[in-house]
Amino acid sequence: MPQLRGRVTLATVAASAGVSVATVSKVLNGRSDVSESTRARVQEILRQHDYVGRRPEPPVERATVELFYQGFLNSYSVEVIQGVVEAGQAADVDVVVRTHPPRGHNRGSGRAAPWIRELAASGRRAAIGITSELSEADLAALARARLPLVVVDPIDIAQPDVTSVGSTNFAGGMAATQHLLSLGHRRIAYLGGPPTSGCNQARMNGFRGAMEAAGAEVPKEYVWMREFLYEDGLAGGAALLDLPEPPTAIFAGSDEVALGALEAARARGLRVPEDLSVVGFDDTQLARLASPQLTTVRQPIREMGAVALRTALQLAAGEKVDSHHVELATRLIVRSSAAAPARVPSGAVS
Repeated sequence: MPQLRGRVTLATVAASAGVSVATVSKVLNGRSDVSESTRARVQEILRQHDYVGRRPEPPVERATVELFYQGFLNSYSVEVIQGVVEAGQAADVDVVVRTHPPRGHNRGSGRAAPWIRELAASGRRAAIGITSELSEADLAALARARLPLVVVDPIDIAQPDVTSVGSTNFAGGMAATQHLLSLGHRRIAYLGGPPTSGCNQARMNGFRGAMEAAGAEVPKEYVWMREFLYEDGLAGGAALLDLPEPPTAIFAGSDEVALGALEAARARGLRVPEDLSVVGFDDTQLARLASPQLTTVRQPIREMGAVALRTALQLAAGEKVDSHHVELATRLIVRSSAAAPARVPSGAVS
């Protein structure tokens, strides 16, 4: 191979390799329309002579949004993530999905969580949380970093200034309970999520509103709340069904909780819906896979994620949003898990 003298240029490399200057440029830029043998010959000459070309222009950085959730992924959060990611693709925005410490991990410390500082330094355009609870220190740190935050179904109802996206939970809770009442049930229990959760409070209040309007009593032991998880539905369903006078119907605050209640019923030899009616909330894929298929309240979960992404980008651009809290409409989906009670209580309306 001939030795190149003096300053090495594209032209001298091309002459040494017996190719055109354009071919050398293609090799330097990683183009695929060059044969492997030619690429290897040009690269060897470049290596031997320590050729250093002009520094390429840095690529234009795509906007990136952080999407975080706390605890474990479930069917609900997966659908929210899908909605955020699809909206990000449409907006030419990258979405980074991470899990962060569980609720209460940093509460009372008075200091922002370390991941908040990392997030502020990462160049993210905005942050989106799924059913997340942040401390006042976390919120203050995000504000100082001018990093907009949007939360889907916020846990902490004591933080009304946090921009959030949800659904018409009160109306959904009322619709689910009214459906059970219309079937003739009066002994209806509510099996819900965290007591401090905004969406849980709204669903429970819708339940209570429908029961009060119908003149149906809600004994204290008929309201059982923990988390929106299958295991909690199983434990809560067992507690309700083991009461001296168990409910004939259960309105569950999520589809996962409803599936736990179904299993609690099966474990006691009860048939659904013949012996017990169960209505869920969310209309995730689980509702259609359940046996029997679950009557549930549909909330547009993917659209909630998409609205959260678009709202976060609006805030990042300095635009005003119409409301700090957006609610999308719910509707009841009737399937096979609810029917008239085996024995209609006295005074029930058929």
